[in-house]
Amino acid sequence: MTPLIRAVIDTAALRANLLAVRERAPGSKVMAVVKANAYGHGLVMTAVGLSQADAFAVARLEEGIMLREAGITRPIVLLEGVFSAEQLIEAAVHRFEVVVHDPLQVELLEAFRGSFRFVAWLKVDTGINRLGFRPEDFPAALARLRAIGTPLRELRVLTHLARADERDAATTTEQVRRFRALTNGLGLATSIGNSAGIFGWADASGDWVRPGLALYGVSPFPDIGGEALGLRPVMTLESAIIGLRRVPRGESVGYAAAWTAERDSRIAIVAGGYGDGMLRSLKGGSPVLIDGQRAPLVGRVSMDMIAVDVTDLPVPQVGTRCLLWGPGLPVEEVAAHAGTVSYEMLCGVRQRVPHEAI
Repeated sequence: MTPLIRAVIDTAALRANLLAVRERAPGSKVMAVVKANAYGHGLVMTAVGLSQADAFAVARLEEGIMLREAGITRPIVLLEGVFSAEQLIEAAVHRFEVVVHDPLQVELLEAFRGSFRFVAWLKVDTGINRLGFRPEDFPAALARLRAIGTPLRELRVLTHLARADERDAATTTEQVRRFRALTNGLGLATSIGNSAGIFGWADASGDWVRPGLALYGVSPFPDIGGEALGLRPVMTLESAIIGLRRVPRGESVGYAAAWTAERDSRIAIVAGGYGDGMLRSLKGGSPVLIDGQRAPLVGRVSMDMIAVDVTDLPVPQVGTRCLLWGPGLPVEEVAAHAGTVSYEMLCGVRQRVPHEAI
């Protein structure tokens, strides 16, 4: 039985996007970012689909443990690191690599007495002002980690870009310059490029790149779609019509009478609301594909359903499949109608939406 609403995950598209990343950064290894349930795509099924990635990156310990319990053996990097001795022991048990961005995390490694030898990624803040050691504090942190000895198998260095999605922003050039100035000659593996860095800045790769959004076939740039970058959408969020209404001119649809028919209209009620991931901020006119034809959303998004004006389409039926985003209707376009970014749309797909890999 096909669910009313489901997220179909195209694993062939995942592999194609990984190849596209490798072609853009041919000298770099790929750390596939699968945090936040793989940007809403399903953590484990995405990691399985990206089995040829060189490593995986998650934000937190729990995400990494889920991957290990599912049988994923590739290196896994904890992007936020750990924050207690107990968490560091867990990281050792599960063979995680750890990002070090705070003096507390240096102290934890200094105090570690287990037999496991970590790969540690020292994070330097080159301008985003979130996590990482400031450039003036970087040499001291590096010296402390180098002095640890046995608990560390390898030390690497990374930074994160603040405005790489703005291809004319001088900030990125300056961040890369600062990073190179700090790391040149150290003999340590480096990582700079996120998706925007990989596809927008030729000098922002490093020995490792950390693509997230691009792996899911979505452009990190506001003015260009994923297809133009050689990417294929991975998620198709599809649903079905569960009701059809004749709405006479002058009558309203949905909560708060937010839309009033200016003509006699035919309205399709489609399964899928903010309880599934269709943001309540989606504005009227946001497109939905019904039998491959565009029709506009009308009225407010409710918890379980949306209303779509199908007056100008051939008469659909209850059960007719609809595409909320995917091939032919990029999530980037839908996100623009919600006044947000594609990251939020994808990550917002709720747990009750079944995910099916193809």
